[in-house]
Amino acid sequence: MSASMDTTTPAAGDTAAASDATAAATATAATDPITAEIIRACLVSITDEMKTNLMRTAYNLIIYEAQDFTVGLFDANGDTISVGLGLPMFVGGLSDAIKAKIAFYGPDGIKPGDILLTNDAYIMGSHLNHMIFTLPVFHEGRLVAFAASMAHWLDVGGLLGGTTTDIFAEGLQIPIVKLFKEGVQDDELTRLIATNVRFPDLAMGDLRAQVAAIRTGESRMRALLERYGADTVQAGITGLFDHSEELARQAVRAIPDGDYRAEAYMDDDGVHTGTPVPIRVRVVVDGDRMTIDLSEMSPQVAGYFNSGATAGRSAAQVAFTCLTSPDRRPINTGAVRPLEVVLPPGTVVSATKPAAMRWWMTYPMTVVDCVFKALADVLPDGVVAGHYADLGMTMSYGVDEATGRFFQFLGGPQGGGWGATSRADGQSATICINDGDTHNAPAEVIESKYPMVTVEEYGLREDSGGPGRHRGGLGTRMRVRMHTAARLDSWIERTSCAPWGLAGGRPGLPNGIHIERADGEPVTFPNGKVGRAEINAGDCHVVELGGGGGYGDPYERPAGRVLADVRAGYVSVASAREAYGVVVVVEEDGDSVSFRLDEPGTALLRQR
Repeated sequence: MSASMDTTTPAAGDTAAASDATAAATATAATDPITAEIIRACLVSITDEMKTNLMRTAYNLIIYEAQDFTVGLFDANGDTISVGLGLPMFVGGLSDAIKAKIAFYGPDGIKPGDILLTNDAYIMGSHLNHMIFTLPVFHEGRLVAFAASMAHWLDVGGLLGGTTTDIFAEGLQIPIVKLFKEGVQDDELTRLIATNVRFPDLAMGDLRAQVAAIRTGESRMRALLERYGADTVQAGITGLFDHSEELARQAVRAIPDGDYRAEAYMDDDGVHTGTPVPIRVRVVVDGDRMTIDLSEMSPQVAGYFNSGATAGRSAAQVAFTCLTSPDRRPINTGAVRPLEVVLPPGTVVSATKPAAMRWWMTYPMTVVDCVFKALADVLPDGVVAGHYADLGMTMSYGVDEATGRFFQFLGGPQGGGWGATSRADGQSATICINDGDTHNAPAEVIESKYPMVTVEEYGLREDSGGPGRHRGGLGTRMRVRMHTAARLDSWIERTSCAPWGLAGGRPGLPNGIHIERADGEPVTFPNGKVGRAEINAGDCHVVELGGGGGYGDPYERPAGRVLADVRAGYVSVASAREAYGVVVVVEEDGDSVSFRLDEPGTALLRQR
């Protein structure tokens, strides 16, 4: 705990005594593994309860169904103690926002009951829809921790459709403020926020839900401090950090030292259509330390796909944690101590004001993929092939002809395919890696909340998984029919750069979107970025997400497994033959269809 956080001023003699007592308590706690484990489990339990409370009380579908939020506990310096399982990319945003709030107000400027709020895109690295609420935790007059919540609000004003090219077009910007001052809510600030969003009832409901979640965290953390004392709890947290760090260092030591590189390309920035945006990473392993160098990333772009430096660092930390301690809980700052991130300002993942940030999350996903790709040759059993790396998000909006009310339907997040590994097929219909524990919304929930749409199809996309000894996971196809005229926006990437395979595996299919008119006429686009497209009643928009890359030579996949894939609808008969060299015979008997393996034909085809 930082001495600067102490709000009391003890006499000189008392200081030495207090220091000795603290040291003794710390030493005692450090030698008591049972107490340390109880504290660790309590921290996990607190953030799990915070997460559950926010899900149960939020008004916005993207929070309570998609779970586009994260909650956490942080120490007096703003370092991460524990976060509820959620979006990995939010962990850095929460921590950096708390540190910025501490720097802004100073340790003496934060009082019990204060709730600090910001959605500053350049502090948290993401778009303005993310509201970060922070509540200090005091114990015996000392500021010892923070409870915080970061969640996606449906709307924060700004340009509704089309392409943004600066942050000012993207909505309400809230600098670091105190929404509550010593427990009293600022009514004027609250009304200012409510006035600048299109759905104030949803926004204020989500505001109350986030406040309730962090108050739960404060209450439970104070109970833990009262039970064991601040020094014992702090010793447990310090031990947690140190243990997580040592586990990560052991994992890094197992990676051969070296200088590794990889690159990929995004479609474009939404302004300069068809101009690829390079994603380049360098990974340096030296003993028990890893450096992820993002200095060769593309400069920040004119369109809205930029993210702040926090997002760039968070992407590196996501990749590092996957490689070193993916199952360790709680997620905490100690686990990333062996990692150094090189990230100069002004890139697409370290953008500076006034860069547009609306779709901040897409490029960092491919950064994570590229870190794995860079290490594929030296860590074949520890990485995955490329994944679809997108959210498949769309937004339909307009005035519902049945009710006369304005609506805004946010489609997604939608699952896609993850890459295969050296040991197993990739996961199908799974949310992209940086969004972790977010979920898709069930079709039944969508239709009950938005009666102007019908989800006609949401299923696996045949042949989307990359062929390989281990097949890439399958992407999904969602077909949504509109029952009223509307406009459609989408922000889909990687329609050109398909998820790559490893060790001879082939790429999966890329992402895509199109419109089907009521009469069946298709409407296609040069990329996945659709701006204010007109949809008539009866039209559909169809989002097809890519599969993961395959791993290993497809001809090494057992023919029986290919046959099983065909029977399951994962692989077509044609793809079984062309990609895997497996001949599957289709046999029809009345209304029934069966599939049979032609073993001699397969052997001959594979021999050729």
